[in-house]
Amino acid sequence: MMDWRDTVVAAETSLRDAIVRIDNCATQLALVLDAQQKLVGTLSDGDVRRAVLRDVSLDTPVAQVMNRCPITARASSSQCEQLALMRRNVIHHLPLLDEQQHVVGLSTLDALTGIIERPNWVVLMAGGLGERLRPLTESCPKPMLTIAGKPILECILEKFVEQGFRNFFLSVNYLANVVRDHFGDGSRWGVRIQYLEENKRLGTAGALSLLTTRPEHPILVMNGDLLTQARFDGLLQFHSEHDAAATMTVREYDFQVPYGVVRMNGSKIACIDEKPVHNFYVNAGIYAISPSALDRIPSDTFYDMPTLFEELIAAEETTAAFPLREYWLDIGRMEEFERAQHEWPSHTGNIA
Repeated sequence: MMDWRDTVVAAETSLRDAIVRIDNCATQLALVLDAQQKLVGTLSDGDVRRAVLRDVSLDTPVAQVMNRCPITARASSSQCEQLALMRRNVIHHLPLLDEQQHVVGLSTLDALTGIIERPNWVVLMAGGLGERLRPLTESCPKPMLTIAGKPILECILEKFVEQGFRNFFLSVNYLANVVRDHFGDGSRWGVRIQYLEENKRLGTAGALSLLTTRPEHPILVMNGDLLTQARFDGLLQFHSEHDAAATMTVREYDFQVPYGVVRMNGSKIACIDEKPVHNFYVNAGIYAISPSALDRIPSDTFYDMPTLFEELIAAEETTAAFPLREYWLDIGRMEEFERAQHEWPSHTGNIA
């Protein structure tokens, strides 16, 4: 059972240490208290990710990043009142204060409602050819290659199930029968699985045109060759907070130039950067897409996710980037496949 005291940090705590606290207590929130145990702010998982996107140093004090005006409730309030307040304000955590404004508890949406069965659909892309993993993929689609004895796609599915998702669509093309035979209708996992049959390759967004009904809520879309410990509920919360048409998860990627880079002013050498490192954010292959954005996807046409985002940006619709801090691995090449065999069990606790 969670002890709210495990979430407490001081205003001068570094962002780096606060992230460790947030991850260890699994609440996606830290309470920032002063010496008198009074609340001075909160630091959410979303606050952290927004700070990362702004290139805020992890040595920065929490006070510079935290929410200074969080919504709170009296400790004497009923659970029904707390639940109503969280739902009304679309929040997942509610600090509880006594009459002297001291923090005496933390109410959470999950604790009050149990594991929420989320209405959001999940679409997993499982139709790729996996050419870079041949000969392994000559008789097995890439998402069905096994990591520590379990298909990649099953590892992905189970992560979603753990977080309350129950409605899945698997987009299939290459060796589709292998996927269908393994997953069936999903009843083995207590979920509903339907299939989007690509008669030709439609791309990571084009396959969404095969959905026969328009979803009522944002959907999650994920490539079927990824392993991650990402919090998908956090992605949806972030997507909602930014009122985005589409949100893309991103990962920080470092590239070191293996040579000394010569910077010139005309024919004169201005300086030499010896093997400089460049930092980028790259597409991590997991998306939250609002129903309105799906209307832009053409039918029966190859159409990738970057194209959808480019069109949304051109139309001046809101798109958001959700930086992943959690474990993430794209199994696109043999070296990543081999790396996953020993890394993934250690991240899931299933070590032989």
